[in-house]
Amino acid sequence: PLAVRASSSVTPLSSVPVKGDSQAERLRSGTANSCDPALRPIIRRRARSLPTSPERRKQAGVQRRVAACEGRANRVRFADALGLELTEVKVFQTGEDPSIPLHVLSRLSINSDLWGSCLDLEFTMQYLVPDFQQPADCMDFSARLREQQVCLERVTSSDFGLSGTIQVCNIAFEKQVSVRYTFNQWKSLHEVRAHWHSSIPEKNGQDQVDVFTFFLPIPSFLLQLCSVVQFAARYQVNGQEYWDNNGGKNYSFTCRNYPLKMPRECEESWIHFI
Repeated sequence: PLAVRASSSVTPLSSVPVKGDSQAERLRSGTANSCDPALRPIIRRRARSLPTSPERRKQAGVQRRVAACEGRANRVRFADALGLELTEVKVFQTGEDPSIPLHVLSRLSINSDLWGSCLDLEFTMQYLVPDFQQPADCMDFSARLREQQVCLERVTSSDFGLSGTIQVCNIAFEKQVSVRYTFNQWKSLHEVRAHWHSSIPEKNGQDQVDVFTFFLPIPSFLLQLCSVVQFAARYQVNGQEYWDNNGGKNYSFTCRNYPLKMPRECEESWIHFI
């Protein structure tokens, strides 16, 4: 019995847990009773290697965009200032040739001539020249207008045809103005209607005058050397008919050739005409 008592250990009073000790102190000391459940801290400190929540959202968005880009091919879209499409896809079937405008073909032929030439870059262009003085520049224009009730004012030529203006005396509200023209010395003729443009009020005792505009389409294949376009103005009002045919000679334009020289460094600039 004495040996048993000597071998038994006595626990110091300082190591016995006190009822008022906190759980944190018992965890630090490691002297919690074996009957108590294992306690873990409620708040855990975040590891420094983990990104913050905004950073995780940013990285996830970048990954989604990269995955979307890898899953589709890159595309280029052309749009104007309003966001409308500038391109149009046209699929041509076998044997279906695209329609190319005549003015594009003519410019391409000129460009090929310039490319093949090794000397002077010179070519000729065809244009229509008036065989009369512009009526509005004549001193007797007002007198002719009062006498004929209709008079051609001015005409200009372009690659597509002739455009001009006609003045008529305002005899009545209902009126019709037209231009009759021909390419083959009146063997056949054509007529286009002029459209009202503006009115000139009365001044210096003259009646009110109406101004009409017209356009004569001229096909490019008819523009041959020395070919002539003739026309006259026609005015119908109150059941009457008045003409301005340049004193019986008719107004005419003649096709002429115009030589044009161009420096070689500008030969590629013809692409801008297409």
